[in-house]
Amino acid sequence: MKFGVLQFPGSCDERDAVDACARVGEAELLWHRDPDLKGVDAVVVPGGFSYGDYLRAGAIARFSPAMESVIAFADAGGPVLGICNGFQVLCEAGLLPGALLRNVSLRFHCEQIGVEVVNADTAWTRAASPGERLSIPTKHGEGRFYAPNLDELEANGQVVFRYAPGENPNGSERDVAGVCNLQRNVVGLMPHPEHAVDTLTGSTDGLKLFASAVAAIATH
Repeated sequence: MKFGVLQFPGSCDERDAVDACARVGEAELLWHRDPDLKGVDAVVVPGGFSYGDYLRAGAIARFSPAMESVIAFADAGGPVLGICNGFQVLCEAGLLPGALLRNVSLRFHCEQIGVEVVNADTAWTRAASPGERLSIPTKHGEGRFYAPNLDELEANGQVVFRYAPGENPNGSERDVAGVCNLQRNVVGLMPHPEHAVDTLTGSTDGLKLFASAVAAIATH
C-alpha cells in the first residue's frame, strides 16, 4: 500500500501526513507541479496555506498540474483524503460538495476536539464505527462548512464527521466536520488526523483514517 502526499507552496503539514501514512504503509511526497502520481494507491491532500490562501483558501492550488491527475484518480475510484486546507482544495476542485467559509468568530482556532464518525462506510472510515468519538486536533480560520443542499447530503450519507456536541470550533451548520463524495472514495475534513497518530501527542485516533484506506485498497 503506497500513499502519495501532495505538497504545494505554503503546505505545512505534509511531513506529518507522510509520517502518518508511513505508519500503516509506504508514503512519499508528490510535488504539485508534477502530474505523475507515481503509481500510488491513495492520495492525501494535506493542510497548510497553499499559495498563501490568496483569492480563497485552495482556489489556486486547485489548478496545479497534479490536481488534474488527482481528479482523474478520484474519478476512477481511487481513495483521496483532504485535510483542512486539503479539504478546501478538494471543494474548489469539485471533488467534494460545499465550501469552507470564515469561522463565525473571525478568529483562528487551534484546539483538541471530539469528532464523531457519522458514516463508517467510506474509504477513509471503515476502521471506525458509526457514532465513535475520535480525539483529533483542529486548527483553522476558514473551516465553517456550508452547502445549500445539506439536506440532500445528509440523505445521501455524505456527512462523514460531526464535531462532538458543544465542540464546534467554527460554526459549521449541523456541526459538520467532514463530508464525502457520492462514491465515498473522496473524503475531506477540517480536523487533522495526521496529528493524532502517536501517544506522545495524546491520541492515536487519527490512525483509523489511514488504516481504513489500507483496508479499502485490500478489498478493492
